[in-house]
Amino acid sequence: MNLKVTSILTWATGLVFACGATSAAQAQAPVGKAIITGHISSPVNDTIAVSIRDNPFDAKERTSYARVDEKGEFKLSVPVTASTKADLVYGDDVADLYLDPGTDLDVRFKGSDMASTVKFKANDVPTGFGTKLRNGGNLTDEQRHRQQMANANNYLAEFDEQFVSNDGFQVLPDNIQLYEAPFLSFIDYRLKHEQNFLEDRAAKQSFTIDFYNYAKAEVTYSNANDKLTFQDLREQVVNTEGRLTMTPTYYDFLRNPLLYNDPTAGQNEQFQEFLLNFIHYTAAQQKHLRSDPDFYPFCYALASKRFQGVPRLITLGRILQESFRFGHIRQSEAMLADFRNLDTKHRFLPTLEADFGSHRALAIGAPAPDFRLVTAKGDTASLSSFQGKLVYLNFWKTTNGLCLRDLAYAQDLAKRFEGKNIVFVNVALDDAELPWKQLVMVKKLPGVHMRATGGYTSAMARAYSLQEVPTYLLIGEDGTILNPKPKRMSSRAAVDEINQSFGKASTYSAALTQLTSGTASGAK
Repeated sequence: MNLKVTSILTWATGLVFACGATSAAQAQAPVGKAIITGHISSPVNDTIAVSIRDNPFDAKERTSYARVDEKGEFKLSVPVTASTKADLVYGDDVADLYLDPGTDLDVRFKGSDMASTVKFKANDVPTGFGTKLRNGGNLTDEQRHRQQMANANNYLAEFDEQFVSNDGFQVLPDNIQLYEAPFLSFIDYRLKHEQNFLEDRAAKQSFTIDFYNYAKAEVTYSNANDKLTFQDLREQVVNTEGRLTMTPTYYDFLRNPLLYNDPTAGQNEQFQEFLLNFIHYTAAQQKHLRSDPDFYPFCYALASKRFQGVPRLITLGRILQESFRFGHIRQSEAMLADFRNLDTKHRFLPTLEADFGSHRALAIGAPAPDFRLVTAKGDTASLSSFQGKLVYLNFWKTTNGLCLRDLAYAQDLAKRFEGKNIVFVNVALDDAELPWKQLVMVKKLPGVHMRATGGYTSAMARAYSLQEVPTYLLIGEDGTILNPKPKRMSSRAAVDEINQSFGKASTYSAALTQLTSGTASGAK
């Protein structure tokens, strides 16, 4: 099982922690690759891999593969440019790794259970008590560094087994049920034990300063994140109770300025997640909700003012990616333009621009791709002909079970909004016309019904990037996309969402004016 983060890139100085070593160890280590050799007892797959996520804004991982021979032996050479968190992948099993240039590890595990049996040792480093007495402190810097990286990876395996894989130390599934006082006791208990575990291992072994800082940040910010998000998560999971009302002092831990200004944690993903969660929390405290048209510009302005350096860039980038998916296209464009001026070294800008490009066609505020199709009545109609009305757009197939189940809910929605300024447009992707037309006519399905000849290969399906049905969109009265993923017709919340959508497209204008005029930069 993985540690609480899936991917971390740590840019650090390369100093060495403990055992009297200096930065010379890193300086003398081979640059640009980590070596992993190993043996698998009773192998069940003939391939092993290491995956690394190089960019915090790119979900695509860089993967290095190696063949496992008939004896269960393998050798991997992994390009690395700095200290980095990675995953060792064997079949469906995944174990945490921590690598840097100069890492040279021997890995051993059972083929049927890598995660709980994996062990690491350094290659070409004397071992055993007698050998240690004979060599004393005469290990070379390169050997010492290899041993430190073996220590680091054994720590990760032990930490996973003791804490991450132990439900008693996790918020889910059971501890989320707790009330405030016992939950705080649980967090304090876990934090103390995880800190003691790290310091005990650091005292007995030798870690690089990069890894020690990484491990320390993991403990600090995983607990801070769980504490910060407890109230929201509990409301979502414990649906038999209402939202907890916290005591006035519950969030006092957020007043500690060191939480936001830890120079050793800047590239840690738990730290990055904490900063984003803090911005969301602060926005909510100032009555800015995710459903508000100005939510993402407000968060962007808040993070711009609150943070500095790389943590600010990463937090702003995370907010941008949220806006690309759930915010208005013009707001995203304005914030991305501002980010260009901040990321002068283009460390993250190219990836963010590519991400925006992949989402902009169907972003909120983008013109809904128009189409003209034959209706079940035999005439033709275009999407643009409904401009001036709210459009609930439903892509479906008569052969799909979920789509058929939603028919009753579609009829109920149509009745509820009869006489309102909304039209329900249903586009079938069926290959055969007759079964579709018969179903529409026999069932007297409400709304406008059309069929896209060619189904998923039709121009319309490509314009909407359709990959599955049912797929729904809400189109505003101005013909722009209002919600690319509205509640399903069968959802109890669909009625409320539709009611809240009337006229919402026009409310973005005020938020856009606020953004361009700089009002949003006054967020406190």
